[in-house]
Amino acid sequence: MKILCLSDYVDPLIYNQNIRETFGDVDLVLCAGDLPLDYIDFVVTMLNKPTYFIFGNHNLKDFAYYHKTALNSPEVLQSDHRKDNFGHGGIYAGFKVIEDKDLIIEDPVTGKKRPLLIAGVSGSLEYNKGLNQYTEWQMKRHLRRMIPALIKNKIKYGRYLDILLTHASPRHIHDKEDPCHKGFECYNWFIKKFRPSYLIHGHIHLYDMREKRITVSEDTTVVNAYAHWIIEYPENKTTTQNGETQ
Repeated sequence: MKILCLSDYVDPLIYNQNIRETFGDVDLVLCAGDLPLDYIDFVVTMLNKPTYFIFGNHNLKDFAYYHKTALNSPEVLQSDHRKDNFGHGGIYAGFKVIEDKDLIIEDPVTGKKRPLLIAGVSGSLEYNKGLNQYTEWQMKRHLRRMIPALIKNKIKYGRYLDILLTHASPRHIHDKEDPCHKGFECYNWFIKKFRPSYLIHGHIHLYDMREKRITVSEDTTVVNAYAHWIIEYPENKTTTQNGETQ
């Protein structure tokens, strides 16, 4: 399964009329936050492939479509959130565990065929009390709420999860030391406890493309999806759009 991962940057290699020629063979698109939903809609329209997204700490004017408690936040007050104005092509994966029964894979451990198992969490570590920012405790509470669904996956399919889609990174993996870009320590707890094959995140901009993008922690490959990146699953390898393996 070929998966296109996007985050944080409207990439001209994606946002152009030739996207089908370059990326038409992907099976799934994962969007790791800080992307305009119009951009995600373009990808859905042009590629017509299952697309999951979460929100980051920017581009939040549509956040209240999915979280009604945010309706009075300054970031969304200028938007029209009537139900008849709502319609985005991607599937919101924030704070959910999803069995995608249209994406059947052969389990890399058992060899049995089953749905792809995805979970997502939106947001970043709190740094200025803005919308979709969470303390360490708040984010761990969100993760713990997923445990019943994860246990159900384990019983039914023999594993908790294939992919965790986040905006922020785990603490001390790809993150920075400034308050805005620190990662969540609870993501490391999640990796140790539930061992997803991949954690796909954004939030950390790669101004120098030689910066480290891929790190293995426990049994999980952590990938920074900044701009765009392609992974293949269940094969345990990561490739660029040019087919180079890392």
